[in-house]
Order: sequence, then C-alpha cells, then structure tokens
Amino acid sequence: MSSSANSKRRETNLNIRVTAQQKQIIAQAAQLKQTTVSNFVLEQAYEAAQDVVLEQRHFNLSDDQWKTFCDALEAAPRGYPRLRKLLTEPGVFDKNQ
Repeated sequence: MSSSANSKRRETNLNIRVTAQQKQIIAQAAQLKQTTVSNFVLEQAYEAAQDVVLEQRHFNLSDDQWKTFCDALEAAPRGYPRLRKLLTEPGVFDKNQ
C-alpha cells in the first residue's frame, strides 16, 4: 500500500467473517510479513482492489485484435431507421403534432 494511504487516518471499519482456518492462515502470513493481521488484510485487499479497478481501465490486445478494434472505431455508424424516426418525428408530448 502506498505511504500516503498508510499515513491517512483510518476513519471507518470494515468487518468480515472468516473460518478458523482462514484466520489461522491470514495470521500466519501477517506474522511472516511482520505486521498486524489488520494491516496485512488491508494491504492485500487494497492491492487486489486496485488491480480490479485497473483492469477496467486498461486492456491488452494482440496486434490483430488492436487492428480489429481500431477498424471498428473508425467504421461508419450503422443506420437505425426506427431510431432515426423516433428522434426526428414529433412525439406524443409535442404540442404541434
């Protein structure tokens, strides 16, 4: 976890229920990292959460996939006649029908 995240005052609680085996393994890992269980869980959960969020912002594509992606972005939009009609003709709430 970044030092700025560590230096901020913790203002809220996060409670989880675990099995005895899960707690034992987590406690053992925290001890090996020479930190508290709370700090260990927080650091691991925070890093995992950052990875999940980052995956939503960035994605990797092969060269072929990238070309297909760019071609799709540059292609002319498909026509939707019913949508065009809906957006250009007066609706039921328009005064001058």
